[in-house]
Amino acid sequence: MTRTVLLDRFAGDSHPRLTCSADVAALEAVPYAERIAAASTFDAIRLGAAHNPDAPAIQFLPNASEQDTPIVISHAQFIARVTQAANLFHGLGVGPGDVVSFLLPLLPQSLFTLFGAQAAGIVNPVNPLLEPHQIAEILEAAQTKVLVTLGPTEGTDIWEKVMKVRGGLAHLKAIVQVNGPGDPANGIHSFDALIGQQPADRLVSGRQIAASDVAAYFHTGGTTGTPKLVRHTHANQVYQAWACNLVLKSTPGRNLLFGMPLFHVGGSLSQALAALSGGNCLVVLSAAGWRNPAALKHLWPLVDRYKPELLSSVPTILAAALMSPVGAADLSSLKYCAGGGSAIPVAVASALQDKFKTPVIEVYGMTETASVHTLSYPERPIRLGSVGHPVPYSRVRIVKIDADGRYLGECATNEIGVVSMAGPGVFSGYLNEVHNRGAFVEPGWVNSGDLGRLDEDGYLWITGRAKDLVIRGGHNIDPMPIEEVFYQHPAVALAAVVGQPDAYAGELPLAYVQLKPGVTLAAGELEHWVRERTPERAAVPVAIIPIDPMPLTGVGKVFKPQLRWDAARRVFAQALAPLADQGIRAEVSVGAHGTHGSLATVTIHGVAPGNREDIAKQVHERLDPFVIRHHIQWS
Repeated sequence: MTRTVLLDRFAGDSHPRLTCSADVAALEAVPYAERIAAASTFDAIRLGAAHNPDAPAIQFLPNASEQDTPIVISHAQFIARVTQAANLFHGLGVGPGDVVSFLLPLLPQSLFTLFGAQAAGIVNPVNPLLEPHQIAEILEAAQTKVLVTLGPTEGTDIWEKVMKVRGGLAHLKAIVQVNGPGDPANGIHSFDALIGQQPADRLVSGRQIAASDVAAYFHTGGTTGTPKLVRHTHANQVYQAWACNLVLKSTPGRNLLFGMPLFHVGGSLSQALAALSGGNCLVVLSAAGWRNPAALKHLWPLVDRYKPELLSSVPTILAAALMSPVGAADLSSLKYCAGGGSAIPVAVASALQDKFKTPVIEVYGMTETASVHTLSYPERPIRLGSVGHPVPYSRVRIVKIDADGRYLGECATNEIGVVSMAGPGVFSGYLNEVHNRGAFVEPGWVNSGDLGRLDEDGYLWITGRAKDLVIRGGHNIDPMPIEEVFYQHPAVALAAVVGQPDAYAGELPLAYVQLKPGVTLAAGELEHWVRERTPERAAVPVAIIPIDPMPLTGVGKVFKPQLRWDAARRVFAQALAPLADQGIRAEVSVGAHGTHGSLATVTIHGVAPGNREDIAKQVHERLDPFVIRHHIQWS
């Protein structure tokens, strides 16, 4: 019997129907612990490889072009390389409690490292685009024993960053260099040389990996703040692969265009682990992935050649895909479009559905839930703007909490509160115990930091954020360190950084500043101050808005919702400014809304009833790309 969900002991020739809550309940009648067939990610990849060992697991495209001759690695070769990588790390002294960190682009060796490190010890994927001091903080917080990184390569500065930070890593014993000769006398080893010396048919350590063993640390919480390391078990990660393959009805042999970074759980788990454990193939869009402009330029010819069923990425990529000419490409293989990491604007989702005649599946989760926790089930009616229902065996509650994160009670249907989640993917806590304060609403129920509501049919709607993170193109930016830079300036009395709505990136960082009484600044002085001292370019505010007085709560804290509404009002008013050329006066106000969280109201003055339909169409065209909902009233 051919298993279509290879990680499921009970999967047969067809996927279970998941058309309603009763279908999910029937599936859940079998306890999850009895259902899953793999204890570890290593087991999961072996199961995937066993389906058809000679089929491709990876097709690496050096230039992200349909004209590339791919570097092909079969499933048998892939599990062999993962085994060799695990043995390589074991040979360097890595045991189950030791950490292998890596800073790598999307190379085949990166995937060998990701899963090989988990078979030997604990993996810690790190964003190589971070500044050296941020990288050092993460590596040291993880107590990195072995660091795998890219050797000197034109177009990247990864190696230079590693050389800057290595001296400050107290636990580091070895550096393993990908695409480089190594320098053993200096503690630098060649990845390609060492891996070839290792057996490929067994783990030399003899390790029996338990589901409860720690598999990975992922950094989260905003890359400009103190690093939070999320602790994943093998069980957390295997569950993610199983759930994604189940709900999206994966079948072996499917291709996936793959360009997500491996330091992001969406790339490493929802896509890479799910695909490899399901007997699928990752078509890797060059070492730069979706960051390579060629990936979007060649997107539709790539779909034509590799026939993926799923087009999945962050919303910015999906929005850009709409702008890419299809030409003569055959897109008939596409069954779903999917996006997550930040909200998909309803207009973008609607345009994708209209253009490609496929469901648009919005996913929601966080690093702390091992990625996807809810999604729009393709077999259920999809409500654009909603993030659907929990995947099987997972749960969502909307709760009331106090200022210290303590549970106060449940919210009613359609009442906005804090989104809390539980299930096999939810982590047990951060590596640093200090970060666990307020992380859980109740034992096992993670506090997402997001605001949302559950409607009468159980659909989850995300309406805002209780946390202050700015999410720029799926990239978390912590406002606090940026605000601290402002406060270091002697003229600043109060500073607040919030997310400004953006049609492409979702949000951009925007600063509001109240100066001390009687102080004046030269033009551009504060902008220069912040730009020079903010370590990450993506976190530099796009503008600084002077404000006096700063809105405060009753206890004297900055009331950020009012600033977010003001930021949205400014952006929407600018988007509607061209209407003035037609003699149309439009006023925008943004405020709290009981269902949507925030709502923009556009008041149009002096338009005759017969002309309103055309003006309304123009307003919708300009504002639909934003996540915040809007409505029109006439005056």
